[in-house]
Amino acid sequence: MKHRLVLALLFATATANAAPPTLEPLLNSIAERLAIADQVALSKWDSKKPVEDKKREQEVIASVVAQAPGYKLDPAAAEQFFSAQIEANKMVQYTRLSDWQFQGKAPDDPRPDLVGQIRPQLDQLQKRLLQQLADFSPERSNPQCSQWLATAVHKPLHDPLQQIATIRATAELCIQTPSTQ
Repeated sequence: MKHRLVLALLFATATANAAPPTLEPLLNSIAERLAIADQVALSKWDSKKPVEDKKREQEVIASVVAQAPGYKLDPAAAEQFFSAQIEANKMVQYTRLSDWQFQGKAPDDPRPDLVGQIRPQLDQLQKRLLQQLADFSPERSNPQCSQWLATAVHKPLHDPLQQIATIRATAELCIQTPSTQ
């Protein structure tokens, strides 16, 4: 009987601590956006353009802020989330470019066109991310939110760069409420 009670308590605790079903799709889309960073880096390697593209970043943020109310999101929250996505994406780009510089060459992977192919992909992904952020928003202030993210990000399937970039991309996803004492 005692073992059943312990198992029931463990199951209840595990269930209570389980991430909500809205987290995984959001994290998958973040990972997809980070994977596109490799293609962006290849494009910038070939064109010799800098990683930093303030004009494009401002366009993305302005678009997100304008679209946020349609997803019932606070524009400032959407801006913060997408700013983190942009920073994480740049982190991947800088690392890839540095690696290729060190090796003296970039991979022989196909080079999609930045403006004609990659940016439309990112624009479509932006809409999905806005919806998924809206779906996850009720959980952002859950006291378990940071633990859910830490557990998801520290799965052994992540390579170190993707893990660090994902940590950056989700750094402000959870809302910490001040404790009252």
